[in-house]
Amino acid sequence: MQKINIVLYQPEIPQNTGNIARTCAATGAALHLIRPLGFVIDDRHLKRAGLDYWDKLDITYYENADEFFEKHGDQPLYCFSTKAPRSYTAVTYPDEVWLVFGPESRGLPEDIIRRYGERAVRIPMRPNLRSLNLSNSVAVAVYEVLRQGDFAGLSDVGAPTTFSW
Repeated sequence: MQKINIVLYQPEIPQNTGNIARTCAATGAALHLIRPLGFVIDDRHLKRAGLDYWDKLDITYYENADEFFEKHGDQPLYCFSTKAPRSYTAVTYPDEVWLVFGPESRGLPEDIIRRYGERAVRIPMRPNLRSLNLSNSVAVAVYEVLRQGDFAGLSDVGAPTTFSW
């Protein structure tokens, strides 16, 4: 079974982090938050976006990037950036994967992208646009990893078996 780790480097917008937390809870992905954060973790907007899922999260906090990279820098880190050379779909993701995303206003620092250059990927989009919303980008990436693993561990419970139009 796949182990997906979502890493948010200095996220700034509580609603995005709340939505990402909800995606993590729904898919079983672990959430890693690298400080400083642009909000307090008990911010009402953050909790409102993912309140009923917060207790179902596997969440880890890091005081700074140095702490995170010291503990996990040798893991298969895939850095998402609009500046990356190849598409996220051109990658075959390993069973344990770390998907790293930068802050909403500026993305990942260049030195991180360079450090993991062979695993720097982008989500294709129309030219002359800045980027997708962070929570949307995380969802796109997580579901690509899950698709490659044939959605192992996820259920279709509750999905309609017949249509009555």
